[in-house]
Amino acid sequence: MKTVAIITLQDFNEIDSFIAFHILNRLKNVRAFLAGPDVEAVSMNGVKVAVDGTLEDAARANAIIVGSGMRTAQYASDPGFLAAFNYDRGSQIIASQCSGALILAAKGLLKGMPVCTDKFTRPHIEAQGLEVLDDTLHVEGNIATAGGCLGAIRLSAWLVEQLAGPEAAEEAMSYVLPVGEADMMRAWAMGRDG
Repeated sequence: MKTVAIITLQDFNEIDSFIAFHILNRLKNVRAFLAGPDVEAVSMNGVKVAVDGTLEDAARANAIIVGSGMRTAQYASDPGFLAAFNYDRGSQIIASQCSGALILAAKGLLKGMPVCTDKFTRPHIEAQGLEVLDDTLHVEGNIATAGGCLGAIRLSAWLVEQLAGPEAAEEAMSYVLPVGEADMMRAWAMGRDG
């Protein structure tokens, strides 16, 4: 069983965390779980969720997605949080969604690579001397960044492909894509839209 930790912090963005959670848990041999420093997190819109994994659990997962939220910049500048957020760059897939890129940047994971993020986080990433792409997903090796809330679909499709192969990614996408637009959306989600 492969595991994916979705770092879910206070004032998190539900779309980022829940889309990935739903798509990844469609796989038979993958278990996605919410992880973070607190046992409960409240979203930016007041949704309370149990966080069933710790940051230590995330450090042992096969992959980590750092989600976004209203307070991500505060976490990215908190020495205590940054010290507790550990990973193994050699063996884990590490990804960020929107403002989650601030945490990856604070940990030094984005040096020398272009970044995808949302329009509100963009100036903060650029202020660190990093290039921001006008794209949904950018991958270098085992590090990926995604921008835009619905970019979680593309990030999830890429992650499924890494963990379980292209057929599993196609199957997982078939459950969530809009009826009548599935072919077009599948091409986009799988990065095959040209």
